Amino acid sequence: MFCPKCGTENPGDGKFCSKCGAALGTTSTPSGTSETSTGLSPNVAGLLCYLVGWITGIVFAVIEKKSKFVRFHAWQSIMTFGILTVVQIVISILAAIVWTPFALVSGLWMFLNVLGILVWVVTVGLWIALMILAYSGKMWKLPGVGNWAEKQASK
Repeated sequence: MFCPKCGTENPGDGKFCSKCGAALGTTSTPSGTSETSTGLSPNVAGLLCYLVGWITGIVFAVIEKKSKFVRFHAWQSIMTFGILTVVQIVISILAAIVWTPFALVSGLWMFLNVLGILVWVVTVGLWIALMILAYSGKMWKLPGVGNWAEKQASK
């Protein structure tokens, strides 16, 4: 259950918000999510924030003015997939730099390629999970990034 005043997710059996103390009603989505600037339902707009990673995150961060829920997902998408994109680029550059016959023998090139694959798998897993969670109306916060996204969404 989400608080109708601040949007904080609370246990389903609570009567008051754990963050702001407001009375909890039967609202199942955060405050400000019944209407979006785009005319889309909040859960669809939240899903679309992740569709093309940080790119659609930027689009929704710019155009969404009404829904804290959608802004949260937009900012979380920007930061999460922005960081993962930079990590992938750095790994690719390093792998290209160390690619020599000696690197093949030492295993550094192979290590970087395996690391790149692991980062890609994590990226795809997060992409799918975050789209599903947003579509289901949840403001699931990733460690570190989620708190930052929540602060940005409140501005």
